[in-house]
Formats: sequence, C-alpha cells, structure tokens
Amino acid sequence: MTEQSRIDSFLGCRPFAVVGASRDRTKYGNKVLRACQQNKREVFPVNPNSGEVEGLRAFTDLRSLPEPVDAVSIVTPPDVTEQVVAEAVELGIRNIWMQPGAESKLAVQHAEQAGVNVIAGGPCLLVVLGYCES
Repeated sequence: MTEQSRIDSFLGCRPFAVVGASRDRTKYGNKVLRACQQNKREVFPVNPNSGEVEGLRAFTDLRSLPEPVDAVSIVTPPDVTEQVVAEAVELGIRNIWMQPGAESKLAVQHAEQAGVNVIAGGPCLLVVLGYCES
C-alpha cells in the first residue's frame, strides 16, 4: 500500500478520534482536532485531563467514546502512543495516524502486525487537511 493510499483510507473513515487533543490552542493536539472540525469531520477529543476541548466533550480514553471510531490520530509522546495503539488494536480500530513526534517503532510494529492501516513518519494531518490557523 502506498502512503497516499493509506492516507486516503484513513480520510475515508468516519468518525475520528484525536488522542492527545489539548485545550491549548498552540499545541498540535488542538490543531489536529481543529483541522478535523474545519473539514466538517465528526471527531471526538481524547484527553484524560480535560472535560472539554474546542466545545466538544473530551473522553478519557478510546474505550469511553460514545460510539466506535474507524480512525485515530495520535498526538502523544511515543511511550503513550504505544499504550494508545494497544487499546486501539484491542478495540478493532483499523486506521491509525501517528502525527510527527508521536511515532514509536514498537507502536508501528504492533499496529502493523495486527493488520492496521498505519501512517507514521510521514506527513502531518494538518498539512493533508489544509489546516488554517483561526
């Protein structure tokens, strides 16, 4: 599968979750969430330390989402990414995009071994979606 086909597969999913969504508008976790909102995509913020991000109820983890998601964008430190990927694989989530800086070789291997569509070490979702600072 080419990188573009992996991206197309990810973007074809509904809804998304952004793990590492932040209330701080300068953080990439916030910008990735806003990029999804700007592109009219249904998105759930996941942050165990925030009750709300960008007007949306935030959830503590993927298990607590109100409905299953098909795709997860991860904006966390690599050691947290490994935990998120393990949870995503357990839940049967088939598309994972590790944003630059969130990548973990172990997490990528785990996801690939589980047959998950993985995007890592490539472009940022902000670039692909055409994020506009607002």
